[in-house]
Amino acid sequence: MNSLTPILSTVTASFLGSFVEVVEAFTIVLAVGVTRSWRPALTGAALALAVLAAFVLIFGPLLALVPIETLQFVVGVLLILFGMRWLRKAILRSLGVIALHDEEAAFSKETASLQAQSADRRADYLAGLAAFKAVLLEGVEVVFIVVAVGGAHGLTLYAGLGALAAFILVMLIGLLVHRPLATVPENTLKFAVGLMLTSFGIFWTGEGIGAQWPGADLSLIAIFAIVSLASYAILRGLRGSAGTPTAKAAQ
Repeated sequence: MNSLTPILSTVTASFLGSFVEVVEAFTIVLAVGVTRSWRPALTGAALALAVLAAFVLIFGPLLALVPIETLQFVVGVLLILFGMRWLRKAILRSLGVIALHDEEAAFSKETASLQAQSADRRADYLAGLAAFKAVLLEGVEVVFIVVAVGGAHGLTLYAGLGALAAFILVMLIGLLVHRPLATVPENTLKFAVGLMLTSFGIFWTGEGIGAQWPGADLSLIAIFAIVSLASYAILRGLRGSAGTPTAKAAQ
């Protein structure tokens, strides 16, 4: 159980985080393919994946040169910041302070933009560039998630498998339904990923400064439970006293 806990938590965090990012990239690529043609859409996406692969091949081996304690501390702090950013946005979306991310709206917006450029002689280039930017920007976040949740304990392979599973699942669903994945509860996923990344960050930051966690890797479960309860309490507290922000957002 001790050895399975970090593997399962790593794969799950990587899968959920990557799933959200891949859905967002897929929406733009789908809009390009449907509105313009699949050639610039797939070309732009393929080029972005090549850039990301080169990035991983060049900088990935450098992690082995960093002392494990330093790596755990740095990655832990970054994960806490990254995870709390996702939690903050998920809580604000739940309260209605900021709008929920709508893949249908994103698809429609990108489609309208591409249609407006259709008369431009560079239309194929601009369409391919849109697909390239979407895949590259979301892909960078996927790479960060994979390296962050897997690098500190030498579980990058498992984190990569989680991300790959997310990519394959989104592609299969997208090809079958041939539409934006608007039914995905993205805010719920982001909330869960925020909890997991923050929990990983606390655990690895502690290890980086030499803390001895009770139960070793099993303490991840306890940390996750505490972070979840604290976040839920904050959400309930804000929801109870934030009638005004929600009302303002509705107006």
